[in-house]
Amino acid sequence: MFDVGEYVVYGGEGVCKVGEVGPLDMDGKKTEKLYYTLFPVYVSGTKVYTPVSNDKVVMRRILSKEETEQLIGEIPQMEPLQVTDERAREQVYRNVLKNCDCREIVRLIKTVYTRKQKRISGGKKVTAVDEKYYRAAEEQLYGELAIPLSLEREQVRDYITGRMKETKEEME
Repeated sequence: MFDVGEYVVYGGEGVCKVGEVGPLDMDGKKTEKLYYTLFPVYVSGTKVYTPVSNDKVVMRRILSKEETEQLIGEIPQMEPLQVTDERAREQVYRNVLKNCDCREIVRLIKTVYTRKQKRISGGKKVTAVDEKYYRAAEEQLYGELAIPLSLEREQVRDYITGRMKETKEEME
């Protein structure tokens, strides 16, 4: 169970702060079930209600600062996703985002980045599917990592790039 004030990743909503835990008051009648009242961090003025017992949508604590730093340190060794069936590409990307696994999201970003570079160098345009999921993956990943790093979401990419440069220089 998550505590009030805790940050969680909740499926497609991304990072949310737990505002309340308890029964819902529907038209003056309280439900028996316990619900989380979640406040999406990057969408102001919205609330999400979900049963505490919900197992249909991924809901987990955000990474700690230590886990975040460890993840960033592992990025250079992470392999891109292996998608051999072009018709299944979008479904693979969608599943990665739906599962909310930061390591898989990094692999998705690496996959699309590599594909973009190859297409551009070959004189081709970037596909709409790649562009869509690249942006969504960055938003999801950077939104989560921003909180333990005490950064704005827009600063996370530069932070990661800087860390990877430092690591590369240390290895040389």
